[in-house]
Amino acid sequence: MPRRRPDATVSGMATVRLLEAGDWALYRSVRLASLTESPAAFWSTLAREEAFAPSVWQDRLAARNTLLAETGDGPAGLAAVVPDEGAAAELVGMWVAPSARGRGVGDLLVRAALDWTADRGFAELRLWVFEGNRHAERLYARHGFARTGTAKPGRPGTDERQFEMARAATAR
Repeated sequence: MPRRRPDATVSGMATVRLLEAGDWALYRSVRLASLTESPAAFWSTLAREEAFAPSVWQDRLAARNTLLAETGDGPAGLAAVVPDEGAAAELVGMWVAPSARGRGVGDLLVRAALDWTADRGFAELRLWVFEGNRHAERLYARHGFARTGTAKPGRPGTDERQFEMARAATAR
């Protein structure tokens, strides 16, 4: 039986772990899958990120705290936490594979992000949701996130809007 790393979180048949620099090829594969499956959910594009050199993927893992959810079927989701303004952190790049949706993987990633944020002394975790993404808003609301009243434009060349959600980062 494989040993769990100390940074792993387990829920049912899914685990979440923090990716390391040596995981860059796995990270690239899952990130490109997310951009292929859900292109409207991200600012970046598949074509842009397919062109990244290995060093870009390694640098991203060094600069972000990237969480990977896995099930017995393989990678099931990604999320990253980055320092934001002051004592806040921001949850970015959240994605759950279609085969893992509705199975608690999104909840597990959010809990892992909140735990990581609280464990490192951040007071608040923030995130942005595209208007109309009710599934994402409900997921975050289940974990105590609320709209802050701040909104911003979405991707350039569109009339999309995003709204900010936040909650205190307290350990469970």
